Amino acid sequence: MVRERLIEEEYDYLSVLEKVMDKGMLGKLLRINDSELHRWIADIVKVAQPRSVYLITGSEEDFEYVRRAAIRNREEIPSKYPRHTVHFDGPHDIARDRKNTRILYPGGKEIPFINTLDRETGLREIKSIIPGMMKGREMFVGFYCFGPKHSPFTMHAVQVTDSAYVEHNENLLYRVCYDEFVEKAPNLHYARFLHATGERDEHGWVKNIDKRRIYIDLIDYTVYSVNTQYGGNTIGLKKPMFRLCIYKGSLEGWLCEHMFIAGIKGPGDRITYFTGAFPAGCGKTSTTFASDTVVGDDLAIIKPYNGEPRATNPEKGMFGIIDGVNPRDDPATLSNTD
Repeated sequence: MVRERLIEEEYDYLSVLEKVMDKGMLGKLLRINDSELHRWIADIVKVAQPRSVYLITGSEEDFEYVRRAAIRNREEIPSKYPRHTVHFDGPHDIARDRKNTRILYPGGKEIPFINTLDRETGLREIKSIIPGMMKGREMFVGFYCFGPKHSPFTMHAVQVTDSAYVEHNENLLYRVCYDEFVEKAPNLHYARFLHATGERDEHGWVKNIDKRRIYIDLIDYTVYSVNTQYGGNTIGLKKPMFRLCIYKGSLEGWLCEHMFIAGIKGPGDRITYFTGAFPAGCGKTSTTFASDTVVGDDLAIIKPYNGEPRATNPEKGMFGIIDGVNPRDDPATLSNTD
């Protein structure tokens, strides 16, 4: 598969990368034997114009650097707990954007219940918005597994963003799989996520909400997210990856679902595992935590394995609950989520 690029003409992409990456960082990138990946990252650098690039390989040093960068960039603030930080979305950027979240499809074919857009039109628009969006900022590149490492259930992804907050979330929610990219490239199929925050106001919030776009290219397994900070729009392996996972499962005959995976003890302490789902807001997470063993409370990849259905949680842990969130105290947030 020839993947979409931001720049069509050829150029010396290594010289572009050398200007924004020190020898150590560039060496880590080049350990991944995938020139197409290198060119794509160089395209982003050339077009979006970040001042530097930091590559995440999964070390504790990487995790700490990203966490501190989120505080330094005023995307997160420290709490009274040393390892905890807090992030506040802007008041106009607190939910997934249904109107401007589009599936890019050739010809803009209409699909029931799904917002589609002609693929060429969407790509042309995104390419017109991205130039200069990261100017003067640090760009982060992370390599992740959507599922356990070295598992036949797992999908892989690259996240590129100018937001330390987004990268911080990726590091918390998903397994860093840089080593699998090194091991398996160039024979590794992976999704690509490109996020650019855009202009920020005096509070650090996105200014150009009218140009907020989240475009999902199913043909290329690439998601573009611009002029937004809200996690559901920007954290690539969260909702965007889930949509790509659903699509891939539909093509290959397996399931990617909003389901918990839980185990209940029976006679002789035998554990029976099952999955389940409810409409949003009806207690899926609460029900999961009442079980004896919890594998996951939000997402499930279900595939046949040795002739039997098996499931895994693609995330690293739990989605969780925030105490006190209710329609009375937070009507704006709840009325805008799906």
